[in-house]
Amino acid sequence: MDLVWICIIAGLAAAGVVAFFVRYVLRQDQGSEKLKEISAAIKEGGLAFIHREYLTLGIVVVIIAIILVAVRDYLGWEMAVAFVFGAICSMGAGYAGMNMALRSNGRTCAAAQKGLNQGLRVSFRGGAVMGLTVVSIGIIGLSVLYLLWHEHQNFLFIIPAYGTGASLVALFARVGGGIFTKGADAGSDLVGKVEAGIPEDDPRNAAVIADNVGDNVGDVCGMGADLLESYVETVIATMTLTTVGVVIAPWVTKLFPGLSAEAALQAAWWLPLLVMAGGIVASIIGCFLVRVGEKVDMSALLGALRRGTLGATILTAVFGFLVIYFLHASLGLFWAMLAGLVAGALMGESTNYFTSYAFKPTQEISEASTTGAGATIIRGFANGLMSTWAPIVLIALAIIVAYRFGNFYGVALAAVGMLSTLGVTLATDAYGPIADNAGGITTQAGLPEEVRERTDALDSLGNTTAATGKGFAIGAAAMNSLGLILAFAMAAGIVTISSTTGQLEPFPEALSLLSVPIIVGIFIGALMPPIFCAMTMKSVGVTTSAIIEEVRRQWREIKGLMEGTARPEYSKCVDIATKIALKQMLLPSIMTIVAPVIVGVVLGKYALAGFLIGALATGFILAITLNNAGGAWDNAKKWIESGKFGGKGSAAHKAGVVGDTAGDPMKDTAGPSLNIMLKLMSVISLMLAPVLMHFGGLI
Repeated sequence: MDLVWICIIAGLAAAGVVAFFVRYVLRQDQGSEKLKEISAAIKEGGLAFIHREYLTLGIVVVIIAIILVAVRDYLGWEMAVAFVFGAICSMGAGYAGMNMALRSNGRTCAAAQKGLNQGLRVSFRGGAVMGLTVVSIGIIGLSVLYLLWHEHQNFLFIIPAYGTGASLVALFARVGGGIFTKGADAGSDLVGKVEAGIPEDDPRNAAVIADNVGDNVGDVCGMGADLLESYVETVIATMTLTTVGVVIAPWVTKLFPGLSAEAALQAAWWLPLLVMAGGIVASIIGCFLVRVGEKVDMSALLGALRRGTLGATILTAVFGFLVIYFLHASLGLFWAMLAGLVAGALMGESTNYFTSYAFKPTQEISEASTTGAGATIIRGFANGLMSTWAPIVLIALAIIVAYRFGNFYGVALAAVGMLSTLGVTLATDAYGPIADNAGGITTQAGLPEEVRERTDALDSLGNTTAATGKGFAIGAAAMNSLGLILAFAMAAGIVTISSTTGQLEPFPEALSLLSVPIIVGIFIGALMPPIFCAMTMKSVGVTTSAIIEEVRRQWREIKGLMEGTARPEYSKCVDIATKIALKQMLLPSIMTIVAPVIVGVVLGKYALAGFLIGALATGFILAITLNNAGGAWDNAKKWIESGKFGGKGSAAHKAGVVGDTAGDPMKDTAGPSLNIMLKLMSVISLMLAPVLMHFGGLI
């Protein structure tokens, strides 16, 4: 029996739990007619945006598929099929998760009226639909490709095409959704809280519905697509390293003592998929461990989610050990996998420390706000920069441990371990936007103060889990990209590995770190993340300005709006944000797709290797900085809103709002989009390795 069928069964089990959670959430009370009306408006805007975005994306997917077919002499039609399949899987996962989130927000409000635990249960299970859908589609998709083509001579390049399709969708979803959500959010805050002095989510503000829509299209659909491609590409990197046949097989057998070369190769393919299958089972159990009492306490809420993630982590380690034992693999591979698993968990804790208002770094930003917005910006950005040391050290240690016990295969397996609990990790992340929406709807519907207190507690927890989830995604992207870059270097014939020791052979003189191709590539690659961030953050600024002008227009022209006797034209802001986001997302996305192709064809494969390394180094640092600075600014504002340093309406609060507004495009657009940019450029390079081998380049 091919053990990959176990992975398909695990994926179907996750799909079954998804169906259970969907049924549970949809059976919950939708609340009053006012709640239904607001929730319906958010749902309409979210679906309208995603339909238009997917239409644009579909055109791009078809064009790239045609190009892949056109160069079939190098690649083969199977790559085009795998590419389209990956794109469809990613779109399906994002759409399903966002659709559920849009139906969970109003129900969370109604549930919070009954109690905090009920509100957490509804919102978390709504988010768990996203988490478990991603792992279900991801592992089933990979298993199908394996069963179809694992004996194909070009399997090494077919599976990266699947990852490229998923990455392309993730990039568009992240960039487009991020521009939409942060343009609407920043515009709503600046024109409402700062300029007009009205509360957050005030129904008189025409941008509040667009803000709520953005939470779903950016933080649910975008994050889901992002982590789906991380999930599948960790397996792709591991399997690709194994598939480089004649070079790798001799030392792969050392990782599977007692097995023949052919059996060892088969076991090396199965191992990452089976570890992921064990992680799915652990994530399902972890999802059911999340529950809390009725006391509105942040530590209790955080403990409830930690119970789920920690339980899943421990179970995954146990399942991983059993998989390695029954495949007759070296115990060293367990330590390699465990290194990634532990590093991922600790990176989440590091992000939590630097972004949660329960700890000193964020509290100091709140204190700095008492002296003005400038001090808020300075302290917050310094905190973001300082927060980079822990993830870098953790990733470096994980790589050292994984390489020590499992060679390059172990490094790729560490990334598999890091993402193996994605089902429950993503559930805690996707829960956040649902809770955020619920808080906004509570204010717009005029529900009692105690309900808003409960939804605010859920929302504050969601900010922490969202920051933690983004930190986790950044670490996974770095580990993942490293595996893909190594696979590219081997597939393109840039490096060789000793058939006896498994070590990289000494670089020829042409590949010295001081060689012109490598240096040029590193500089160009290092430039990519800053340019990408500048483009996406500028796009948020354009959207923000347009939203502000529209809200001002409505206040001027709609009589009785500020008095609360007239209704804003919410759909106008949604339409404006949609049009601008879809237009602005194209340039940075196209740049990401085209850049590695141009560098590889024009400058050669050696320059492309340097390009990928340079982009990974600067992109990793920038992503952590932007994510943690933005998350800390957001929670510093919430710490002030809780009554500290003058509370809502104070000078410190206004400074905190400015900091939050500056951080929004950093943590929800530019920062998380960098993850996908790094992985997409790496997997495109791997997919095109057989083509690039035929181009010497100019240098």
